[in-house]
Amino acid sequence: MNARRRVVVALGSVLLIGAVALVSWLQRAAQRPAGSTDELSVRVTSADDLGPGSLREALYIAASAQRRATIWILPRKLILKTPLPPVVNPHGMSLIAQPAGAEIDARSLTAGAVFDVTGPNTSIEGVVVRNCPGAAVLLRATHFHMHASTVESCDVGVDVAVNAADVLLDDNRFANDRIGVRFAAANADASVVRSTFTQDAAAGLWAVRGESGSEQDPVRVHDNHFSNNRSGIVAGNIRIAIEHNDFAANGPDAALHLVGADAVVRSNQISGTAAMGIVAENAREPLIEANELKGLSSYAILVRSSPGAMVRGNRVTDCAAGLAFVLGDPGHPGSAVANVIADAKLDAIDVIGDSPILRDNQVLRPHALALRVTDYVQADGQSVHAKPTLQGSNNFGANIIGTVQEPVPVTAAVGKP
Repeated sequence: MNARRRVVVALGSVLLIGAVALVSWLQRAAQRPAGSTDELSVRVTSADDLGPGSLREALYIAASAQRRATIWILPRKLILKTPLPPVVNPHGMSLIAQPAGAEIDARSLTAGAVFDVTGPNTSIEGVVVRNCPGAAVLLRATHFHMHASTVESCDVGVDVAVNAADVLLDDNRFANDRIGVRFAAANADASVVRSTFTQDAAAGLWAVRGESGSEQDPVRVHDNHFSNNRSGIVAGNIRIAIEHNDFAANGPDAALHLVGADAVVRSNQISGTAAMGIVAENAREPLIEANELKGLSSYAILVRSSPGAMVRGNRVTDCAAGLAFVLGDPGHPGSAVANVIADAKLDAIDVIGDSPILRDNQVLRPHALALRVTDYVQADGQSVHAKPTLQGSNNFGANIIGTVQEPVPVTAAVGKP
């Protein structure tokens, strides 16, 4: 073989090897998720608190990466002994349990959050966090997504700070916590969706701050299930839209407790014998609309000292009592419009020292009075007169509207303070 032919054969071999390598690379690239060429993949292979392959080491590696990072948690259970480093990567980070359900036990921690999320574009998926003395997730960044995860027996499940925004919590489970999810403000574009809250000692969801703000976007809470919590939701001075949720056996407080301003409660299912359904207390212009309330052992809806409250189009069935308006503002009255109250075991509507507008309400088969009007006697002996205004075509039946001269005890009217 002459030299020229040897050169040609050598070049052909190089080109063939290059072609094979190119085809192999293209095949691998086709199998990768979109964008994965710019991601760092880190595998947690050790259940130890620190050292090679640990979650702690993975978080340090991801934090120093110059690209987005995905941390894959492979052990079935990790036991933390000391706080983890912050979850931060300027390019974004994902923590994924693989397979889903990897458990992080934080019982040895004395304080602080398990995941302190300080970096934007972070997501957590399929992780179970248990026994944390603080929050499972402390969120102090934008663009956060938590999906298909569980928080159990923690002080707070997800604690959303004022500076967080673009928050999506979906398909998660919060059980036996003090508070499942807590919002400190009406964070822009924040949603809690299709999640379960059960046996939370204070509330499933807590969204309260000292003063009302002027935020344009409400926190959206919809299509969730709340059961056996002290309260399902406590909301105050944070703009919130509570829609299409199911509340069952929440007590001894109310399924929903509204204080302050900016609450909309619409199209929810509320049932159970342990407590009241919806309590609006010192709330400003709450909208309580198109809810179904069944089988409650006290008032279905109680409005106290809540100017401009609108209670409209609700259906109350088989509850101890229907609606109550207590100590309102005659200059800014609340309203009950087009509600249906059936089979109330006591009064269907109680008006106690208040002057609401009652319009087009239907009362069916009350066991006591359809409408009871009662002056409220204060501790100093002065009376606050009850003067409801009847409009439209309320259907209260014949001879079942009563005015009580003797005051109703405060505990009987609104429960213990």
